[in-house]
Formats: sequence, C-alpha cells, structure tokens
Amino acid sequence: MRSQPLPKLGGALVCVLLVAAACGGTATPTRTPGALATTAPTAAASVAAATTPAVTAAPTAAPTLAATVDGVTNGRIAYGVRSAGGIFNIFARQPDGTDEIQLTTGSKNSLCAAYSPDGNMLAYCSDASGNFEIWTMHADGSAQTQVTDLGGRVLFPDISPDGKRIVFAGVVGQDANTDVYVVDAADGGHLTALTSCKDLAGGCANDYPSWSPDGKHIVFVHQDDYIADQPVNEQIWLMNADGTGKHALTTGADPKDQLPSWSPDGKHVVYAAGVGVSEGIWTIAIDGTKPTQLSGCLSTEPKPCAAGSDFGPVWSPDGTRIAFLRYFGEVGLNDRPVYVMNADGSGQQRLAEGTILQSVPAWQALRG
Repeated sequence: MRSQPLPKLGGALVCVLLVAAACGGTATPTRTPGALATTAPTAAASVAAATTPAVTAAPTAAPTLAATVDGVTNGRIAYGVRSAGGIFNIFARQPDGTDEIQLTTGSKNSLCAAYSPDGNMLAYCSDASGNFEIWTMHADGSAQTQVTDLGGRVLFPDISPDGKRIVFAGVVGQDANTDVYVVDAADGGHLTALTSCKDLAGGCANDYPSWSPDGKHIVFVHQDDYIADQPVNEQIWLMNADGTGKHALTTGADPKDQLPSWSPDGKHVVYAAGVGVSEGIWTIAIDGTKPTQLSGCLSTEPKPCAAGSDFGPVWSPDGTRIAFLRYFGEVGLNDRPVYVMNADGSGQQRLAEGTILQSVPAWQALRG
C-alpha cells in the first residue's frame, strides 16, 4: 500500500507482487534512455504545512451530507478482483451490491480504475502489453485502448473534468522515483511531469493524483524519503493543475496512504491515514482545517486494528457516500473487500459478501 523507492524493490516480479497487494508503490523502470521529453517543475524540498495540525480522534458523527451536485446520481462502483491465479480484472456493481458485471478479461492484470466525470469512460492501468501502462475503455468494458507506451511503470490514472487529460503516477524514463504526470487522454501525447524528486532524498515519491472537480487543482501524496521500510513525512499535498503552487495539506506523524479523493463540491478531500496495519479514512477541508476521522480504530487501541485497516477512499458522485477498501490480513483473514459508508462515517456495509481480494474502487457518475 505504501510508496517504496527503487532500491527497496527487486525487479519486475516484485513490482507485480506489490500491485497485487494493493495497486500501489513504485517500480524498477525498464525503459531504455531516451524516453519521451518532459517538462518537470521541481518541487521544493520542504513546504510550509497547513496551520491546523492533524488530530487523532474518534470517528465523528457529522450531519449526513446532502447531494452536492445537482442532476448527478451514483452509478456503478468499479474495482479490481484478484483471481485464484493471482490476476486482477475489473468488475463493477451497483452501489447496493447487485448486478455485478465483468469489464476486463484475460491473463494480464487490469485494475486502478477511474471513471471519467461524465461516467461514460474508464481509465485504468494494465500490464497487457508488458509493462503497466494507462488504458481506457467504455463504461461497459468495450473499446479497450492503450493510451501510454512509456516502458516504465505507471498507475492510478484520473481523467480531468473536461475529459481531455489524464493524470497518473509512475516511474517514467530515466527518473528513478515515482512522480506525477499528465498526458492527452486521446493518444497519450504531450507527456508532462508535474512533480520531481530531483536533488531530494532517494526515497522521495509523489503518488496517487486526483483532479479537483473544477480541474484547477490536483491532490496527491508526497513522501520525503523511505527509511527502514517506512515512509518519511508522507502527507497529502495540493498543487495547481500545471504543477505550480505545491504545498502540504495535512500534517502529523501518521503516514497518509492511497488514494486521496475530492468531494464533488471541491471543498474537502478524503484520504487514508495511520500505520499500515491500522489505517482509517479521514476528511480535511482544502485549506487544511478540520481533519476528521470517519473510520478506523483510535491511536490508543491495540495494533493491528481488529476492525481492519481502511484505505483507498472515493467519494460518491452526489457527495453523500464514500467507498473504500477494508483489509483484514493483519488479523488473519485473507479478505480485502470494498465497503460503502455515509459521508459522515455511519452505515458502513460491505459491497459484496464472501472472502475476496479487491483493489481500490472508483464511482461512476450518472448525469440527468
């Protein structure tokens, strides 16, 4: 689930194992010198954090949110499912858990799904052509098309609100660190790096990007380093869509994990926080105030958390609910299902019964 620097990994096999675990992390690049040219704004080594410190609190029962986007309702929830043979394919269900459909097939991995804002398309990551690249398909699984051909390892795409660009994170060209990039959604052209770990610590990483609803900003996860198998100062960061204005949104000692997601009204970000065996889902205002815990155990409770470890949240298109992954592996169960809860943390329910290994969810918008 964590972003790991290249020296910690042992080649392509480890890359696949990391993705199978949670579709996260970095990888050893396999592209030869001479990758696509990029323009890479360099992030400052340190940026002043938000003035309000992160807090550890009991799950807060805030008032249930009303729909935040007029004319938008909640469509299917898409997610990867790991087969008995260890391969992920993408499936989707209705939010009440009914009517599951399979969107991808085959003996290669497909996961990291993200719906386009109009709900008609999905971007996803797949190693169908060898390395993990960004692909797109229609919401019914048809017209599967490879978008990038970067020869490294790229994951976690997100389609811009106007549908023209895809932001993602990965190892590209001669850059040994995970960084955030954008390309044209139609053909993968105009590759541009939005972050850079150049001249920073070897374990620096920028990962898990997500567009704001108005397309003006991108939220992502930044870590300063990776020491003794632990991320150093892993926080939620915010930047302008062109890569300028980078600054930390969260503070505090607990690492922040995949994947931050915007509320449909653009006022809050939902994210995972906590140690790897006891994570929980939190929200924070985009000015860095009001961090609020929605799920997960308290910091004072025993670890690993008996209730499971939560990460990978995504807001529903109407703003009233949040889907996320809950992992029970640290308490002896090989079970990682998608859960859905109200936006205040109440009403937590599994999307489907039965032991399963799923990957982070995406939520389709249906526009009236």
